[in-house]
Parts: sequence; structure tokens; C-alpha cells
Amino acid sequence: MIGSGYEPVTLARDCAATIVPAGEKVVLPEGTNAYITQALGGSFTLYIEGSLFRISGQDADALGKEAVDLPTLAGDATDEDVENLVWEQMRTCYDPEIPVNIVDLGLIYECRIESGDDGNRKVFITMTLTAPGCGMGDVLVLDVREKVEMIPTVSTAEVEMTFDPPWNMGMMSDAAKLQTGMF
Repeated sequence: MIGSGYEPVTLARDCAATIVPAGEKVVLPEGTNAYITQALGGSFTLYIEGSLFRISGQDADALGKEAVDLPTLAGDATDEDVENLVWEQMRTCYDPEIPVNIVDLGLIYECRIESGDDGNRKVFITMTLTAPGCGMGDVLVLDVREKVEMIPTVSTAEVEMTFDPPWNMGMMSDAAKLQTGMF
């Protein structure tokens, strides 16, 4: 049974979704009744008849919500400014089952930026998952790539998945441990 703190919604149109944690793509039909269990980082987790579904922020209108604003960057931004914004964008990526962003979960192993002569930048990110068999891996990689590529001057973001070293709870920030009760 769904908790009373969740917001009920009815889909205003057909909407692409991903089954959590399997990662399978589906289309939820207009008129589907659901509960928003998580609305973090511009994406939504819905509870529908015993299953969880992730809805991208670009489909927020189907839930009667507004999309998240695009990141902005000053015209004279340095590589350090861009890197700070990359980390901010990655903090808007959430595991659909855990209400903690992937940075604080300790899933980002590396973030490197290369500047081109044309003023554009390439971002290289190495990340992991809390469990190697998680079906949401491709969804999280795509979420990171899309959000980083929204940053002005970032031409591409290459996101590599690794399981070496394996993730463990010790990689979580203190805030994430407190939030999940693992501290």
C-alpha cells in the first residue's frame, strides 16, 4: 500500500517511462492514475499498481509539473567554473529507488574536462552503481550524459560505467549516510 505522503497524479497524455529497477522502457497511457514517490533532480518516480516507474523531466508536463530550467554559465567561464557546474548537474541525478543523488552516494569515480581550441569542452566521467546487476545503469548513464551536455560550452559528455572498485556504503558522503540512516 502506498504511503499517505505521496502525491496522486493522473497522466495528462501518453508518457515514456522506465520500469524500476528492471530498466525496461514502456509507455504509460493517458489517464493512468499514479503516485509520485520521488521528485528529485527533474525526474520523477511513480508508483502504479505495485510497480515503480521513472519519468524523465522532459515529460513533466504529463504529470502537471514544470520542466527544470537549463543550467547557465557566464561567457568568460573557466574550466573550473564548468567543472563546478558539471558536479552540480550530476547532483541532480538520483537513483530512482534511493532519495540521494549519485554524487553523495559515491557513484562518481572521476570527472575530467578537456578544453578544445574552439572553446568547447569534452567531459569524461567514470561512474559505478550500487549493485552491478541494477537494470537502471543505462538510465543513470543517460541521465548524467544528458544533464552534463545541457551545460553551455560542453559539446560531449562521455560516461563510462565501471565496477572496479566495487561500490560500498563507505563511499557515501556523511550527509547521504545520515539521510539513509546508515550512519
